[in-house]
Amino acid sequence: MQPPDSETTSLGGGSLEPTLATELLSHRRATARACVVMSPATATSVARSEIAKGDVLGCARIAGIQASKRTAELIPSVLPARIGGVVIDFVVGEDRIDIEAHVDAIDRKGVSMEALTACAVAALTIYDMCKAIDRSMTIGGLEVDETPAGDASRRHGDPSGERSSSP
Repeated sequence: MQPPDSETTSLGGGSLEPTLATELLSHRRATARACVVMSPATATSVARSEIAKGDVLGCARIAGIQASKRTAELIPSVLPARIGGVVIDFVVGEDRIDIEAHVDAIDRKGVSMEALTACAVAALTIYDMCKAIDRSMTIGGLEVDETPAGDASRRHGDPSGERSSSP
C-alpha cells in the first residue's frame, strides 16, 4: 500500500500533517484580492467615515492582519508561517470596496492561505460594520497570486541557492 501524500486524508477521516523537512527557507510572497459590493450610499459613508460602528477600513485592516497570523489555527491543514509582513490596501469605489492583501515571509512554505485569510476576514469585517445600513452587500472575487519559492539568490540555508538531493 502506498503511503498517503500531504494532500489526502486518512481512512478514518482525520487529516494528515504535511511535512516540509526537506524544503529550504526562501522568500515567500502572496497577494490576495476580494471585493465587497454595496450600495453607492454605503460606499460613500465608508469613504467619509460616517459608519456608526467606527473606522471601517481601519478595523478591517487590523482584523485582516490578525487573521493572517492565525491562519494555522483556523485551517487544520495549514502549517504556521514565519510572517514578516502583512499589508492590506483598500480602494473605495462608487459601489464597492476592493481589498488587496500582501503577505511576505521567509519560510519553507507558501503564504497563499495567509493572504486569502487576511483578505476574507477584512471583507467580513467590512460587511459586519456596514450591515446595519446595507443588507444587500455581497463579498466576491476572492483570489490569490503567489510568487514562486524565490530565485536562487534569495534562498537561505544553501549558499549556492540550489536544493540538495539529500535532506
